[in-house]
Amino acid sequence: MIDRKHHRIVFSFFMSLLMSGIMSLVISLFNVGLVDNIVSIWLNAWAFAFAVAFPTILAVTPLVHKLVSLVLKEDT
Repeated sequence: MIDRKHHRIVFSFFMSLLMSGIMSLVISLFNVGLVDNIVSIWLNAWAFAFAVAFPTILAVTPLVHKLVSLVLKEDT
């Protein structure tokens, strides 16, 4: 198992993996429809999307945490 100190990286990995997979499938289906080679098209799109999504999530996570803190009220 991976040490908990790597939580941010592991979370970012799985979040980007799942999100890029879902979004690339939806966008591929929207753009080309249910064609014979949709799996190949989707996997190529997914590989590219994941390569962008993983470092993006690593970079923007601190900003997102700050934005969430700004819009949520403190517990009282």
